[in-house]
Amino acid sequence: MRFLRRNTEQNATDDADDQTAQSAAEQEQSHTPKKGRPTPKRREAEGKRRGPVPPPPMTQREAIKRSRGNKEERRKATAERRERMMQGDDRYLMPRDKGPVRALVRDLVDTRRNLMGLFMPLVLIVFVSTLAQNIVIQQYATLFCMVLLVLMIVEGLILGRYVNRHVRAKYPDHKDRPMALGWYAFTRAMQIRKLRVPRPRYSPKDIAKLG
Repeated sequence: MRFLRRNTEQNATDDADDQTAQSAAEQEQSHTPKKGRPTPKRREAEGKRRGPVPPPPMTQREAIKRSRGNKEERRKATAERRERMMQGDDRYLMPRDKGPVRALVRDLVDTRRNLMGLFMPLVLIVFVSTLAQNIVIQQYATLFCMVLLVLMIVEGLILGRYVNRHVRAKYPDHKDRPMALGWYAFTRAMQIRKLRVPRPRYSPKDIAKLG
């Protein structure tokens, strides 16, 4: 009985040693060794990607030359962005002008001869009439401007319905509200053609291309 008891205790001790060695081996495998150096900061990593920082200018002439070079680069970048925006590139347009639906609205407006395009000259006429000393001229100018404004409002309503009908036919699943599209078309039609942003892609002669 004593020998059996000793063998049982020895087997239990051996099993415990085996489990301890196995757990130690698993911990050693799962343990990730240290890198031996601290993690670089974000500013240091970005500095390495960008390259070394140029040395400061030694003379005033060198500083002026460097600032002029930076201004030229910024001017070229600004001119390039504006040209892309004038061409209608969605990446450079304002949020209100982005998307194929807004592009279609602009094309529909640009292929029509709108009376609303006289809005800016109308403002000029009103301003000049206020400077005139003749009361008769002021009265006739005011009456003319009022009639023209009423015609512009009527034309704007017709243009809004025209634009929404074409947009629904080509993009039936669009999410823009009819009132928003009508107002967008109205504001573009009030601008002089040469000052419209983006630049018109079609002229009134190309109205057949859009149906």
